[in-house]
Parts: sequence; C-alpha cells; structure tokens
Amino acid sequence: MNTLQHFQTQIHFKADNGTPGGPNNRHGARGDDLEVHVPVGTMIRDLYTQECLADLTEEGATYLAARGGRGGRGNRAFASSRRQGPKIRELGEPGEERWLSLELRLLADVGLVGFPNAGKSSLVSRISRVRPKVAAYPFTTLQPNLGTVEKDGLTFVVADLPGLIEGAHAGRGLGDLFLRHATRARVLVHVIDLAAVEGRDPLSDYFSIREELDGWDELREKPEVVAGNKVDLLEEEGKQEQRQRFRRAGVDIHLVSAVSGEGVDQLLEVVGRCVQETERQTSEPSPPERVTWQLTPDGPSYWIEERDGVLEVWGDAVERLVRRLDLEAPDGLTYLQERLSRMGVLAALERKGVQKGQLVRVGGVEVVFER
Repeated sequence: MNTLQHFQTQIHFKADNGTPGGPNNRHGARGDDLEVHVPVGTMIRDLYTQECLADLTEEGATYLAARGGRGGRGNRAFASSRRQGPKIRELGEPGEERWLSLELRLLADVGLVGFPNAGKSSLVSRISRVRPKVAAYPFTTLQPNLGTVEKDGLTFVVADLPGLIEGAHAGRGLGDLFLRHATRARVLVHVIDLAAVEGRDPLSDYFSIREELDGWDELREKPEVVAGNKVDLLEEEGKQEQRQRFRRAGVDIHLVSAVSGEGVDQLLEVVGRCVQETERQTSEPSPPERVTWQLTPDGPSYWIEERDGVLEVWGDAVERLVRRLDLEAPDGLTYLQERLSRMGVLAALERKGVQKGQLVRVGGVEVVFER
C-alpha cells in the first residue's frame, strides 16, 4: 500500500461489538479489533485541532485510534457473601469515536523539485528503474514517483515530486500537497529547464521555486543541489553562459541532460555525498533529555453544585458508574447508593443539606436520595 486513495471511497470504520454472555457463567466474546492499513509515512492528526497524534514512519508501526467501551458485566460479577443472588447488571460503555485526518508524507532520501516540465520524471527514469509518464506538456506527473538509485555502493531513494507553481506553499494549485512529501527528504535536487523550452527564464525559475521552499519552515534549511537540465539542447557557448549567470547569482549549478545522460554521473556523486553527510549528522547521538517530574495533588474525583434548585453530582468516576449501571434492574439503585456511599458522595450531599426523599441529579440521572 503506497497511497491513501482508498479513503476517498470509505471514511467510516467501525469495529465489531462484543457478544452477550451465555449460561454456566460463560463470558461473551470480545469484539474483534479493527485494523485500518495505511502506507508507511502516514501522519495521523485530529481532524479538528490538527494535533499530530502519530507518525507511522516504520513498517509495522501501529496507533490505537479508539478504544472499545468497558463494562457489560452480568449479575455473577456482583455476587458477594452478603448479596449472593444480585439482580444487577452493567450495560457497558459505548466505544470511543473520533474523526481523524490522514496525511501521507513519502519517505525518500532525495526529493526532486522544480517547475512543471523541467524534466524531473525524465531524470528519475534515467537514474533508476522507475518509468514514470513522460510527455511534452506540463503536469504529466500527478502523484509522486519513488525510484531507488545505486551509485558506487551507495543506495538512496529519490522521489519525483509533481511540478510546483508560484504560490504553491500558500495552497495554489496542487503544490502544497506535494511540498509536504519533500519535508521527509534529506536532500532536495532543484531541477531547472536550462534550455528555456517553456519560454521562462531559468534563473527566475530558480528563485521562484526557492521562494516556495522558503515558505515552508521544514524546507527552508534543507541541503540543496541545483541541476540545470536539458543541456543537450544548448550549444557549448550557451551552457557556459548559463553557468556563469547562476554563479554570479551565488548558485552552484550542475549541468545535466536526462535524455543524453550528460553530467548525470557527476550529479549523482554530489547528491550521494550530501545524503551521506546528512546521515552522519542525524545519526550523531544526542545528549539524554533531562526530565523533571513535578508532583501535583489530585483534584476532587467529583463535585457538587446546585442548578435550578437541584443538587447535581458530577465527575468522571460518578458519570462512568451511572453510565455503565442498569438502574432499571431490581438491585441497580441499591448498588449505586452503596458505591456512592463508599466514594463519600452521600456524606458530601448530607453536608450540603440534602434530605431523605429529596431529588438529586447524579451524573445526569435523577435519583431520590436515600440514606
């Protein structure tokens, strides 16, 4: 699996429910876990807050997106020496529900960026076994292509990213969807149409795409190698003229031709050294992080407040108890009051002045206070 395309046709996923228990104290079967498969490199975010919950960058990595509900015990679980035949049962809590946003960022060592029709796909097909679509019109690449390059014992993965346009970092066109793939790359190779086949100025193209890369904090400082492509269409005088233009602008450019292969080996040597250098920098052990633990007292497990003349009891433990317990069972209310008494809720209500027979709202459910 290498795309998230299948999520366009299915967005709801639900795990199976558990089954009821059987006679002779048999437990019901647990609901089977639901596993949703995604490509390596998928980032999982909360849809509403956009908080990054997980980054699955390794094969076999997992993330627990939602837990099943707890509870659902039968009367046997509530039996005791004092209550040998309890008529109590739990309803069980509903499972968790949440909306997630999935974002794929390809894992590649080198990312090829540049204007449409600059020759990125041709370059990938020259240096690897990948054969992406190549045509004489822009935007022939609509999704990233990955190729593996082997050069002098060094192996690295190259991603051919679809062409960018001005304003891509701000969401114009599809460029912002593909710039995020470049954030995974160790090195960026900026491919430029040096022959100006599309009628654009090569040096202006470079600074335009450079501006788009600078618009992303994660791309601004990445190592960059500039490749001037399509030199097979230039005379020697034209090649040197373009080289000098870029050097005067402070840009070291490597002249290549994806069609004839001119300069490609030299380009791969430079890119390979950059990949090795970034590997050494990222593999250096970092000093252990010092963690300071601050002990803070636990807050109250419940609280009581008066609303519209009715005392209300709230709190996670109280709400969970009421939500799971079947209060219509004969012993349900009795068991609820026993639990509330052990939690200190009844004593707290008495301190608030509640009287026997008075209506109290516990976890959103109205009950009559008995003591």
